[in-house]
Amino acid sequence: MDDSIDFSAISRENLPVLPPIVARNGQKCSSSKVQATPEIEKKYVHRVYDAIAPHFSSTRFAKWPKVQTFLNSLPSGSLVLDAGCGNGKYLGLNPNCYFIGCDISAPLINICADKGHEVLVADAVNLPYRSGYGDAAISIAVLHHLSTEIRRKKAVEELIRVVKPGGLVLITVWAREQEDKALVNKWTPLNQKYLEEWIGPGSPRVRSSSSSFSLTSIPETEENCSVEQLKDVDEESSEKSPHEITCSNSSDGHSPLDSTNKASSLYQQEYFVPWHLPYHRAEVSGASVNAVANGLARKDDKKGAVVYDRYYHVFSEGELERLVSGVDGAVIVDRFYDKSNWCIILEKTSS
Repeated sequence: MDDSIDFSAISRENLPVLPPIVARNGQKCSSSKVQATPEIEKKYVHRVYDAIAPHFSSTRFAKWPKVQTFLNSLPSGSLVLDAGCGNGKYLGLNPNCYFIGCDISAPLINICADKGHEVLVADAVNLPYRSGYGDAAISIAVLHHLSTEIRRKKAVEELIRVVKPGGLVLITVWAREQEDKALVNKWTPLNQKYLEEWIGPGSPRVRSSSSSFSLTSIPETEENCSVEQLKDVDEESSEKSPHEITCSNSSDGHSPLDSTNKASSLYQQEYFVPWHLPYHRAEVSGASVNAVANGLARKDDKKGAVVYDRYYHVFSEGELERLVSGVDGAVIVDRFYDKSNWCIILEKTSS
């Protein structure tokens, strides 16, 4: 890694595009269907984390015990691939293993590089590693930022592809069943205002043109639409908002929101979770200087912060298992609930 490169000054548009990984049999390991990033992820995930990276990193230092246990259980000399490494808090956790991290956010990768970690900018649905490269892989709090089931499944396929047969993969996502049931009231359910963000390659579509509230991720199962609430264990800032939209779970395309407001929370699946960037931090973070002016963020003078909305897809109990069960070449060896997250460990069974 060239220490002279300032990743924070690199715009996403100028980043090199990694070519599809080609396996030994000549088949491409990624498809154009999932490589086209939906606009909602570009605006409410990529651009937001680029803007808040320094402040976000300063709040991300506590290691989850279950992740620590997994990493410390790996054999000495294992190569661990961290897909969506963020500020790199898990890189190097086990001193007897080798770690390589990647993240879609160049500013976060810059932070990792400054700590001496081996990292690169890459997309979770198109990992830049050859098949069978690592001994283990982790994806901690990443899949819920992908806006379609196709992309979430592709990310799982990539994690399995890049580890050796017998290799383990740990995946964690935000859970529906929350320790703090009231937290969901501080998040913003997606509403019709943001519908246009979902119209594009690989994005969720309106199921029925006759229903203004019928929004669903494709090809989500009917069970996956039954989502209420969740939070990140170390989330620091959130706020209440009146925006609402629900996912339809009926074949005629009508939303449960048509019945009662209570039903909307039962079937809500997509949220904006706010991040409050203090004014004094916003002024020193280059990507956030013009965020309010260009509509990426809003000001909250009462809290003295610039507020960014981050996109999240809520996972219900059993949804992660259903997602990975549709992926070939791996079996579930463990599943558990930890600090309001659903977690799963997979073992690769074939090359």
